[in-house]
Amino acid sequence: MQYLISFLEGIITFISPCLLPMLPVYVSYFAGGGERCPRRTLANAAGFVLGFTAVFVAMGALAGTVGGFLKSHQTAVNVVSGAIVILFGLYFLGLLQLRLFRGSSHMARVQDLGFLSAVVFGVIFSVGWTPCVGAFLGSALMLASQRGHVLEGMGMLLAYSLGLGIPFLMSALLIDRLKSTLDLIKRHYGVINKVCGVLLILIGVLMATGTLGRLLNLLS
Repeated sequence: MQYLISFLEGIITFISPCLLPMLPVYVSYFAGGGERCPRRTLANAAGFVLGFTAVFVAMGALAGTVGGFLKSHQTAVNVVSGAIVILFGLYFLGLLQLRLFRGSSHMARVQDLGFLSAVVFGVIFSVGWTPCVGAFLGSALMLASQRGHVLEGMGMLLAYSLGLGIPFLMSALLIDRLKSTLDLIKRHYGVINKVCGVLLILIGVLMATGTLGRLLNLLS
């Protein structure tokens, strides 16, 4: 169940207002700035996904390690983690302004992008855009820290990265066909943000009370 939650958080991150509008720019980068070649575009997109996945999985390992050391203070970990996720939810609902999550509007200039440089680009994305994707990434990390195991932390952030990465790979090949769908999502950002905010607050409350941990233990 925790992996499914993390996977869904990755998908929601992809359609977030600060990331989805930049998708055509990313796809242009994957194509090397010229006419799109499906094989090259897919390979570069895969390198990009691999780059940010490596960083996020490492962050998951760190969260799991820290959570493991704090197992003797599980109640405090639950309350702090849940409170942070609730703050993320309030931000999505527009009830709390956090400059930390506004991200950067600047894009790196990438010419003749190849697989290895796409991997580096993915690493840069994971660091530079962490404020932008921070709410759901932070929620996944808080959940990983609650589990208190390195492998579980890595697995959960891998699931998050797949939720974020698979749409990137699909969009790299189908960007023209998906235009109407992307436009529909953009027109309903207000509703999407409110749903995301409610979801995060619900997860935060379950985390703070320890209910989510007990549910995950029952389902594992």
